Amino acid sequence: MDMRDEPRPSGADAERTVEFDDDGLAPLPDQSTDDTDRGWGERPDSNDDRLYEDRPPHW
Repeated sequence: MDMRDEPRPSGADAERTVEFDDDGLAPLPDQSTDDTDRGWGERPDSNDDRLYEDRPPHW
């Protein structure tokens, strides 16, 4: 069944106009603060430099 097959509303709902204005509200962010390194309690600095220095000689 497709939603176009469903009966259409009648009465006041059929005549109602729906506005899609955002009233100047900001959109939701792509990432929440809980989903960042800081949100997980991790430090913002990178550990890459130390890992490159500690690389074994056979690497």
